[in-house]
Amino acid sequence: MKRVFTLAAALLSALGLYAQEVISTKSTTMVLEAEKGHELRILYYGTKLSDEEIASLKDAGYRTQRAYPAYGLINTEEAALAVTHSDGNMTLQLQVSDINEDTWEGGKLITITSKDTHYPFVVKSVYKTYDEQDMIGTWTEITNGEKKPVVLTRYFSGVLPVRVDDVYVSHLYGTWANEGRVCTEPLTRGYKLIKNLDGTRNSHTSHAEVMISLDGKPQENSGRVIGAALCWPGNYELAFHTTDEDFHHFLAGICPDNAAYTLESKETFVTPELALTYSEQGLSGVSRNYHHWGRKYKLAHGDKERKILLNSWEGVYFDINEPGMAQMMEDIASMGGELFVMDDGWFGDKYPRLVDNSSLGDWVVDKNKLPHGIGWLVKTASEKGVKFGIWIEPEMANSVSELYEKHPEWVIKASNRDIVTGRGGTQLVLDMSNPAVQDYVVKIVDDIMGENPDIDYIKWDANMPFSAHGSQYLKNQSHLHIEYWRGFVNACDRIRAKYPDLTIQCCASGGGRANWGALPWFDEFWVSDNTDALQRIYMQWGTSYFFPAMAMAAHISATPNHTVFRTTSLKYRIDVAMSARLGMEIQPKNMTEEEKALCRNAISEYKMIRPIVQFGDIYRLVSPYDDHGFASMMHVASDKQKAVFYWWKIANFYDEHFPRVRMAGLDPEKQYTIKELNRIDLKPLPYEGKSFTGKFLMENGLEIPATNEPEYSKKTDWSSRVLYLEAK
Repeated sequence: MKRVFTLAAALLSALGLYAQEVISTKSTTMVLEAEKGHELRILYYGTKLSDEEIASLKDAGYRTQRAYPAYGLINTEEAALAVTHSDGNMTLQLQVSDINEDTWEGGKLITITSKDTHYPFVVKSVYKTYDEQDMIGTWTEITNGEKKPVVLTRYFSGVLPVRVDDVYVSHLYGTWANEGRVCTEPLTRGYKLIKNLDGTRNSHTSHAEVMISLDGKPQENSGRVIGAALCWPGNYELAFHTTDEDFHHFLAGICPDNAAYTLESKETFVTPELALTYSEQGLSGVSRNYHHWGRKYKLAHGDKERKILLNSWEGVYFDINEPGMAQMMEDIASMGGELFVMDDGWFGDKYPRLVDNSSLGDWVVDKNKLPHGIGWLVKTASEKGVKFGIWIEPEMANSVSELYEKHPEWVIKASNRDIVTGRGGTQLVLDMSNPAVQDYVVKIVDDIMGENPDIDYIKWDANMPFSAHGSQYLKNQSHLHIEYWRGFVNACDRIRAKYPDLTIQCCASGGGRANWGALPWFDEFWVSDNTDALQRIYMQWGTSYFFPAMAMAAHISATPNHTVFRTTSLKYRIDVAMSARLGMEIQPKNMTEEEKALCRNAISEYKMIRPIVQFGDIYRLVSPYDDHGFASMMHVASDKQKAVFYWWKIANFYDEHFPRVRMAGLDPEKQYTIKELNRIDLKPLPYEGKSFTGKFLMENGLEIPATNEPEYSKKTDWSSRVLYLEAK
């Protein structure tokens, strides 16, 4: 591979001081000190520097920190790598031995090889630049050159020192039906740990992504912010370690708890990618970087518009039948929808799926419910003018199933222990580390698609964690948390190779797999099983920190909401769902004609703004977490010709006084004409059809009425606005 030197590196080399490797994207720079015979260290990460500025970092008093600290000889800071050699020695002393630089279509690939001073043990630190997206991905490739196995007890993907200052960290937390909530807190001395132990899902209670704000309490559209996202779908650990030094040390990688990995002689272990980015445009700036990068390099079909769908779950639950499905297809088609998805409850022969306690694993049509099979449904959907999709949960089984009767050895189970069940008192997790299970999972999709090649969409669910630690296939039980996901990737690779155009939703009891480690095989994810519009504002706000709107499924549902039993207006539910990938989760036959008309209009208007929402740039304006009584955000097209502005009231009290919201992301020189979408007011807003400069809208904003004003009998305490902006 060809080595490319920067001017700064060349100057240092001429002085006999060469030790730096400069990694740059369009707007950022990372400087590593990679002198041969010494430990790899990091000097700088932040805004892009000139060659002269890089050369003067040491003169400015900047100090290097360990870039990938190994345990053993220096133990005062958290280790990224820890091993036990076959002779019992638990130390490593890694020194740089080689540096290689190559290019790929999106940027550069820099590999820095370090070797232990005594053992034939090699660690390659890899840095991959995504130049246009201002992203640097880093991971390690760990090779055991010893004659006997070595045990990896810690094997993180990357480390980043952050200078002590007024530093805040923002991260996501929650639970089922309350995913993606934002927590923002200052970094102080001590140890802050964010981790997941679920096994099969990793973004219910916390997320494997953080934002680090360097200028005090974070702002949405100003201030220096670092983003870090671990691309791993299994258990993870993110740690901030701060002692008496001038740096917070951030580490991210696979959670090592109960996951020691025996690395055989000549075997290489590759850690997952840690995606780092930096912006001086606040939290939203970091979000835009992740959205651009995710759509281009991570998300399946990130360049394709997502369809507007009706999902059957909240409308009928397990009550699946042919007349009901046909009716729902006709209703969504009449409202302008493009896809109908039949959810849980369609399968099972010996054990029909009537509730949630049986049949998982028996992916055959229940002929009592669907006597004409899936093919009839696909054909009927086509006749109605929509595509057809179907729900499966391929990684799971029930103890009440034909599959479990035939293959009890396929489930996660500890030896000498009874099975531990989940949902319905019978659910079990299949052991994806087993190649036979991987073949079976692929066959599920093959059987469905082989018989019905016109199926457009699969909703792939996963409703149970590892409730027991045990593989009936693996010899080394501590490898389960690694081998499960290797098996998952193998199965997904094979499915995608056969069905590259199929849309697949990543659902895991709602938003349990909102992670860049899972999404390369999926087009979108189900943000939450909670479709309540008010709570969705908070959840979708946080989720948008790292994931684009096109990946976030947001559905209009019925009221009272099936999770929190809140009653909100239909317009409010529409306005919230239209800020992401619009869909419906409702029984249309229970809607009035007026409600259907409102949804029909909303779907039509969403089709107009869909390219802006799904491919535009996000600018979050007023956070629901700041307790101002409302929230506001916008999507702006990349050419700044069009934009969509959202305003949602989240609290209702008498004598409210809301400030004007200054917009963001517009072209200050352009004139934007305003049109309200989903209008229910008797009178148009005063600026309807009027034009304003981008400069005026960003510096002053528009007066948003605190209430909607339909006819008196239709007034509610829920108010919201969606404005469409188009430049002349």
